[in-house]
Amino acid sequence: MKRNIVIALATLAFFACQQLIKKEASKSTAAILLEQLNAAKGRGTLFGHQDDLAYGIGWKYIEGESDTKRTAGDYPALFGWELGGLELGREVNLDSVPFQKMRKFAIWVHQNGGVNTFSWHPFSAVNETNSSWVTDEVVVKHILPGGSHHEVFKGHLNKVAEFFASLKTENGAPIPFIFRPWHEMDGGWFWWGSQLCTPTELQQLFKFTIEYLHDKGVTNFLTAYSPDRNFTTEEEYLTWYPGDDIVDVIGVDNYWDLRQPDGLESAIKKLEIVVNYAEKTGKIAAFTETGLDGITQEDWYTGRLGAALNASETTRKIVYAMVWRNHNLSHFYVPHPEHPAADNFRAFVAQEHIWLLEEWKSFKEGL
Repeated sequence: MKRNIVIALATLAFFACQQLIKKEASKSTAAILLEQLNAAKGRGTLFGHQDDLAYGIGWKYIEGESDTKRTAGDYPALFGWELGGLELGREVNLDSVPFQKMRKFAIWVHQNGGVNTFSWHPFSAVNETNSSWVTDEVVVKHILPGGSHHEVFKGHLNKVAEFFASLKTENGAPIPFIFRPWHEMDGGWFWWGSQLCTPTELQQLFKFTIEYLHDKGVTNFLTAYSPDRNFTTEEEYLTWYPGDDIVDVIGVDNYWDLRQPDGLESAIKKLEIVVNYAEKTGKIAAFTETGLDGITQEDWYTGRLGAALNASETTRKIVYAMVWRNHNLSHFYVPHPEHPAADNFRAFVAQEHIWLLEEWKSFKEGL
C-alpha cells in the first residue's frame, strides 16, 4: 500500500512538473520580457541609448562599437531604434540607418541579453511627402476606420508588421521588444499632436494600431504610452491614454524640465505620477526619452537625470531611462570619452541602481 502511495505521488509530481514545463514554454517572449522588467522595479533602472550600435561620434557601422561602451566600459541595457520611413518601403530610416542593419542590431541585442525598443515617426498617409513634423493639415481623422485614407494607413501598418515579424533568432523564435508609437501626442509638433486631433481620435488611432498588428500575428511586443511633459496631474497624463488593455509600459518623454534651472522638482513630480499609475495598474514605469543635447552641463547625468531617478522610493521604480542618439559633435546625448562630462557620466552609470548591459544580464540570471 505504501509503495502504491509513493508511486501515485511521484506520478502526480511528474505530471505537475510536465504541466509547469509546458506552461513556461507556452509563454510568449513578450510575457517573459514583461516578467523580467517587473522584477527590476525598485531594484534597478536600465540605461538606454538610441541607435547605440549603429553610429556614434566619429564612427558608423563598426561591429561591436558603441559610444556608451567607449565611455562607460559597457553597452547600454536598452537600445532604441526608429522606424520612420519603413511605412513607405524605404531601405533606410529617417536617420539613414538601413532597416536590414537595424534588424541585425536588434537580434544581436536580444541574443546578448539586452532590451530593444522601437519608436515610429511615420510619414503622413494623407500626403506621403509630409514627415511627422509637417503640421499644416489634419491627418488622424482621415486614417481612422471609415476615413478617406484608412486603406493607405493599413498599407503602412503592413510594412511595420512585416518588419516586426522578421525579428527572429536563428532558430526562428520571435524576439521581444517594446513598441512606442504616437508619442508626445500632447505637444503640437507632430501631425498626431494636440493641435490636429482630439484625445478620442488619438486613442482610437493608438488602439487600432496595436490591435491591427496583433491581428497580423505580431504579438511579441510590449506597448508603451509616452506623452511629453505637458501634465501636472494623473488626469492630465491620461488625457490621451488608449486603455489598460492596450498599454504595458507607462512612460513619459521629458527633455524640457531637466534643462531648466528650476525644472528638477517638476520632472520628479511627473515621474512620480507615471510610477503611481503604473503601480496601480500593474504596469512598467519608464522614462522613455530624455537627455541634454551636447551635454552642456557637465554634471547633468548625476545632477539632473540621476537626481530625478533617485529622488524617492517612488522614482526609483522607473524601470528604464533612455537618452537620444549620438549623431555627431553638434548633436549627441552620451559623452565621448574626452568630453568634459565623461567622468560624470561614468559616475552616473556606476551607481548601484543604474544598470548597463552586464548588470542587467546578471540580474536576470538571478531570477
